[in-house]
Amino acid sequence: MTPVLTALTLVLATLSPAANPAAGPPPDVVHHWAAAAPAGYWTPERMAKALPIGLLEVVRQLSENLGPKRKRQAAPATTRQARRVPVSSARWQSGGLVGRAAGRVFLTMDGVDFVCSAGSVRSANRDVVVTAGHCVKDGTGAWARNWVFVPGYDEGARPLGTFSARRMFVAGPWSRAADDSYDVGMVALNAQLGRHVNDVAGALEIGFGVKRGQQTHGFGYPADPPYDGERLMYCAGPAKPDPHSQTHDQGLRCDLTAGASGGPWLTGFDAATGRGTVTSVSSFKYSDDNSMMYGPYFGSAAKQVFDMAEKA
Repeated sequence: MTPVLTALTLVLATLSPAANPAAGPPPDVVHHWAAAAPAGYWTPERMAKALPIGLLEVVRQLSENLGPKRKRQAAPATTRQARRVPVSSARWQSGGLVGRAAGRVFLTMDGVDFVCSAGSVRSANRDVVVTAGHCVKDGTGAWARNWVFVPGYDEGARPLGTFSARRMFVAGPWSRAADDSYDVGMVALNAQLGRHVNDVAGALEIGFGVKRGQQTHGFGYPADPPYDGERLMYCAGPAKPDPHSQTHDQGLRCDLTAGASGGPWLTGFDAATGRGTVTSVSSFKYSDDNSMMYGPYFGSAAKQVFDMAEKA
């Protein structure tokens, strides 16, 4: 059963091209005002018990006693059909900007606590983090509740504090149809003791419409075995098209598991400084191939979402 939405949900739009020819097409962005989590909700014990968001469908199926419905996993989740292929992934231990700006997300969906990943990105309001759409809104269903971002998370430590969500934004096609090509979410965070997340954690650059097929580093906090979600991990390699042509996404050879969803993908990455440009986020894996992670291409739709979020 889909929970009833209790907060305001809006579709944001500017003037139509007919009313203002210079304005271009109206943005197709769905917006949500977030409610603050109850005081003290995210205790260390609750954080430790939170499940990877890729298991949302599994939790729902168990509660409803239903079989699987989707070919693609709201990802990246490990399935019985997935084949294990040795791939390169490692813990990120070099610090730098990405070590501060990447972090874990904790949220509640359908009454169950989950985890995702996200990254602080440079924005006009200094408050924006980028993540996967399914880490913000359950496709056509409910928005996440109790949403917080912990930059620089490491083995339970919150060295840079915990930032709560103020406003959430997803692309229209994700909200209307759970279209994986648009599985991107932006969240404007509340300041913490008067300080913005960009000021505290730093901010990665974000890019749109960049050349496809570039060398890419994908970061996140995988929480399904063999990982436990406690450390920032990464994969690296060239981005490749979706071989099944079911999405406009690009794929990265990567064995990170559920919990890495929403983690930033960086191009032009400099390992010495931890700097790069965010051009996608971890979104899904096909159930018959655990070796490839896919992420949405950041084109005009993603830019519209970002433009709204940085003005929030």
